[in-house]
Amino acid sequence: MPILLTRGVIRGAVLALSLAALSGCSMFSSADKRYEPAALTEYPAGVSASIAWTASFGSGGGYGFAPAMVGSSVYAAAANGNVVKIDLASGAIQWQANAGSKLSAGAGSDGDTTAVASKDGAVIAFDAQGVEKWRAQASSAVEIPPAVGSGVVVVRSSDYRIQAFDVATGEALWNVQRPGPALALKTNMQMRIVDGYLISGLPNGRLIVIDIASGNVQWEGAVAVSQGATDLERIRDVVGTPQIQGPLLCGVTYQGRMACFDLSQGGAPMWEQRFSSFTGMTMDGQQAYSANSRGVVYAFALADGHEVWKQNALANRSLTQPAVVPQAVAVGDIEGYVHFLARSDGHLLGRVSVGGGALVSPLTATPNGVLVQTGDGKLVMVGVN
Repeated sequence: MPILLTRGVIRGAVLALSLAALSGCSMFSSADKRYEPAALTEYPAGVSASIAWTASFGSGGGYGFAPAMVGSSVYAAAANGNVVKIDLASGAIQWQANAGSKLSAGAGSDGDTTAVASKDGAVIAFDAQGVEKWRAQASSAVEIPPAVGSGVVVVRSSDYRIQAFDVATGEALWNVQRPGPALALKTNMQMRIVDGYLISGLPNGRLIVIDIASGNVQWEGAVAVSQGATDLERIRDVVGTPQIQGPLLCGVTYQGRMACFDLSQGGAPMWEQRFSSFTGMTMDGQQAYSANSRGVVYAFALADGHEVWKQNALANRSLTQPAVVPQAVAVGDIEGYVHFLARSDGHLLGRVSVGGGALVSPLTATPNGVLVQTGDGKLVMVGVN
């Protein structure tokens, strides 16, 4: 599963380079067994995982696509333009619409408005019944799911600009832009809206908190600082979804660090660990979890960042951002498997195949199990007992 690197629009044209070696699917894997995906082994099952339901709603996926869960419903989009609302318990499609063009990202929703982005940078919003409300134009291509909430639809475009649109009319409200690096990863990234603030990672290794009402930046903090002699060495993108647990705001970068900040203390740094991830992190009340760029899964204590455990049985399997359910930590892999690891010590508990090829969308923890968006336009609910 190659990770693509692209030059920001403000810096010029696309760099046509696929660094498969960086993602664990190395172009050298046939010659160097260190880069081959770890073989799946048999072990005593610690959980019972099975597919509860599957909903097919379109075709195509990619790094810009992730389901959005709101209450008892989930909203999703596929690259062919289809957008759906699905019942979380049964998988029944409650409404389905089509954006009329190929999509690059989606979906974001607050339950009343669902937003997606087309390949030409259009932001398209649908109402609570799946009827198109409005279209607006972002400053450049959007490859991160929109964030919807607190009266706005927010997108982050490839020129490193964060733009907000009025949720009712599509009117442009504010934008924030930061200088970007020469190269940025094309991988899973998501923004969050929490208590009237937008929280986003940036390609320059920083986290940013923006007041939704005004567009004013409230805080910025560096997870990692770019270093190195070349553009490739200096990549420090914040990847995945920024994580919040109580007063802690945490993020992880590629070729950099995992770090947590205390928002109750003005964003003061709490701890950091040298780390490199392609796909992001997740947390529960005690620990932070992430797979590094070689597919080794780690758990760190939230209190001080010390390493609790690591599991290398899934090395080089291009793991997704994890999801935490009561029974386990779940990660998806390059062959369409969802693996379950014990939260206490990381030992393997079980796995199930959801099909659809390599999983690149982040897994979503729900009260019903783990929600998976596959690359062939399906949503799959994996129940865990």
